[in-house]
Amino acid sequence: MVFAKKVWKLLVAIKDALALLFLLLFFGALYAVLAMRPAGGKVVDGALLLDLDGRVVEEKSQIDPVNLLLSRSAPTGEFQARDVERALRLAAKDQRIKVVVLGLSGFLGGGFVHMHDIGQAIDVVRKAGKPVLTYANIYSDDSMLLAAHASEVWVNGMGGAFVAGPGGTQMYYKGLMDRFKVKAHIYRAGTYKSYVEPYFRTDMSDPAREANNELYGALWQAWLADVRTARPKAKIDQMVSDPIAWAKASGGDFAKGAQMVGLVDRIGDEGDFNARVAQLAGAIDRKNDEDDLPYAHTDLDDWLRANPVKTDGATIGVITVAGDIVDGDAGPGNAGGDRLADLLDDHIDDGMKALVVRVDSPGGSAMAAEHIRQGLLRYKAKKIPIIVSMGNMAASGGYWVSTAGQRVFAEPGTVTGSIGVFAVIPSFEDTLKDFGVTTDGVRTTPLSGQPDVVGGFSPAVDALLQGSIESTYGKFVGIVAKARGKTPQQIDAIAQGRVWPGNDALRIGLVDQMGDLDDALAYAAKVAGLGNQPWHAQYLASKTTGWSALLGGVESRAQARSGTPSVVLDYPGFVAARQQAQITHALADLGGMMQARDAQVYCMECAALPEGAAVRQADGDWVKALARYLLN
Repeated sequence: MVFAKKVWKLLVAIKDALALLFLLLFFGALYAVLAMRPAGGKVVDGALLLDLDGRVVEEKSQIDPVNLLLSRSAPTGEFQARDVERALRLAAKDQRIKVVVLGLSGFLGGGFVHMHDIGQAIDVVRKAGKPVLTYANIYSDDSMLLAAHASEVWVNGMGGAFVAGPGGTQMYYKGLMDRFKVKAHIYRAGTYKSYVEPYFRTDMSDPAREANNELYGALWQAWLADVRTARPKAKIDQMVSDPIAWAKASGGDFAKGAQMVGLVDRIGDEGDFNARVAQLAGAIDRKNDEDDLPYAHTDLDDWLRANPVKTDGATIGVITVAGDIVDGDAGPGNAGGDRLADLLDDHIDDGMKALVVRVDSPGGSAMAAEHIRQGLLRYKAKKIPIIVSMGNMAASGGYWVSTAGQRVFAEPGTVTGSIGVFAVIPSFEDTLKDFGVTTDGVRTTPLSGQPDVVGGFSPAVDALLQGSIESTYGKFVGIVAKARGKTPQQIDAIAQGRVWPGNDALRIGLVDQMGDLDDALAYAAKVAGLGNQPWHAQYLASKTTGWSALLGGVESRAQARSGTPSVVLDYPGFVAARQQAQITHALADLGGMMQARDAQVYCMECAALPEGAAVRQADGDWVKALARYLLN
């Protein structure tokens, strides 16, 4: 009977493997067919449709075909902020585009800096005399920030606008760990380095609360200033200062409430909105068109393909350090230290006149950050100017990387600093004792068998680990001090793991100038001595596999052609999505503690912001391993 069960399991495994192989072959054939199709890029007179079903990011993640095949859902859409900005600025100048439409019902947000910069691009379109219309079932902070810049903001009558502001609660796990007698061995350098607090506290420390109040307060004021500038007549305070009174005044109709305070202009369903766009863009006969929309339009992908980036003149390279900084070859989407160092080395002799480092990262591995920094220093040794442009965040390991720049640009909404180091390692000796498991053995030195997560840590290993963290912190402070022309003591006074918004970072000398990526590129051209010569930005990128290109194209086409958004939310749905994200974040916190990692320079305050809440997933399953073997 046992033998029969083993045979049955083997047959099931073979069946699963064959099914997976069939799927892979199917997608391979589909890719071959799509590759033979003529390239898109046709532009029609009418509307530019930016259907942002997903998140706006600094750098799109490379789609893992195995995770996609084994997942129960389609991947979350991602839109590079620079692509959206460029599309809008091009639309302002092109006579074929009569109106710009932003579909925001499926929009999942992005960092404040990206929202602010896209909002400015919308302003350029409107200054060119072209209307910009937005539609959503429900607006939250990020989508409202974009919509505030539009000429007409539409909302579904069942939806509304809900402005919450940054901040919220952080989960603490000490009580849970105490219940199961798990010991968290904490090693850190930096009074404000609060990433490890959830593992040894039940609440937020006073230093962390002080830093968070200042950071989130600055971001909130920046959000309010942006919206008030775009919509000076909007009565935002009525909504945010007393939401209960606001809800009562609108009779519980949140769409009317949003219109009442001037954040929404018109209420209607998608059919009403499409009819309005058709008036501006020109109507089409849907019977003779494959699209469900009743107006002439060009989608984002076709628009970008029809307007390729110019490559005239000298080259200014751009290397993107986005997402968690991790060891190895991870990314794009995460900043794998080895991948980015290799990428830099591969292009060092390309003849670029300058290099701009675009950083949008909350940090991560100190070793990986140093690998990237060393790769940048090799450019500096070749007398290639290095300019840093900070996006939403360049904190902790992100700031470590930024120290290689001769000039550092940030924006008021940039989160930076967090110069501190930590490590957290759990051990389970007390937990196992409750189940009758004990340990014993022979040691030749105080470090034999250490660190021992089953039998417990010795005082020697505790001292060595804390010493290592303090040493890494000293190196971090020294690197920053040398880069900023200050003493280690001066940097230590403003470091200690504390985060700073962009304007404060400028005041204390962590950055040199306020400005966006375009400002950093223009400065790079200036210091490269290009004068009035033509130049172009070349983004250094890892080679994309055929599978990733295929799956990215399928995802993009599905989003562009779909008649319904990938995420449809009313207010209860909005709350449910927030709840799911919070649970996912908690699981990521616990999973992160269990991972074996080196010293970390990571910013917890950044992870609590929407653009920093990355979820790490482990890939240990044999089916995924087999699929990767077949794909390579």
